[in-house]
Amino acid sequence: MIVRMLLILLAVAFIAAAPAPQRILFIGNSLTYWHNGLYHHLDKMAAAASPAIAIETSKVTQGGAPLKKLWEKPETRPAIASGNNDVVVLQEDIPETTVASFREYARTFVNEIRGHKGRPILLMAWSYERLGWISSDEIAQAHRDAAEELKVEVAPAGLAWQRSIKERPEIDLYAPDREHPSIHGTYLTTAVVFATIFGETPVGNDYAPTGVTADEAAYLQRVAWETCQAWKK
Repeated sequence: MIVRMLLILLAVAFIAAAPAPQRILFIGNSLTYWHNGLYHHLDKMAAAASPAIAIETSKVTQGGAPLKKLWEKPETRPAIASGNNDVVVLQEDIPETTVASFREYARTFVNEIRGHKGRPILLMAWSYERLGWISSDEIAQAHRDAAEELKVEVAPAGLAWQRSIKERPEIDLYAPDREHPSIHGTYLTTAVVFATIFGETPVGNDYAPTGVTADEAAYLQRVAWETCQAWKK
């Protein structure tokens, strides 16, 4: 028992001492690059953390592209193979594809990323009216199944959206096209990605982009953190 406790304490100490990820690659479509990109807002949020977190972000994106098309882009595999990525965030847009394709290419990407010593994270997006064949709950389940199969982390933005829409519908997370994110939707997604990558709460972070009030930012930060914590249970 004593030996086991010592091993646990050593593991905790190692995790606490491990440096925060610095180089983060985003792979996704317009849900990732809208409003200057999640990478832009993550950089701002990391800089506003206490203590500040210095990061470098890069991206491979294509409008309307599911993971299958993103895998086929000529620059995708070289970006992964560079070996310079601590974290690779993979954003699938399930309404644009199928659950089977998502599972296939999530597996392909995760294997490639791990082969180059990166840490893959699946970014769960949201449902939308134009392609309403799948619900937010079904998108969440697809990510849960992939996470179980691949032993991979998920940034559960879609569930954070679902909660925020239910609790405070006056904070419109959708752009006028009812598909892409508003600046509030981008901010909430960024906060979920921040919490997932760094394992730290975004609550109290001073960064809020133009158009997001301090009250809205505080609420969205809390929803992001609590959603991420609930996902792990």
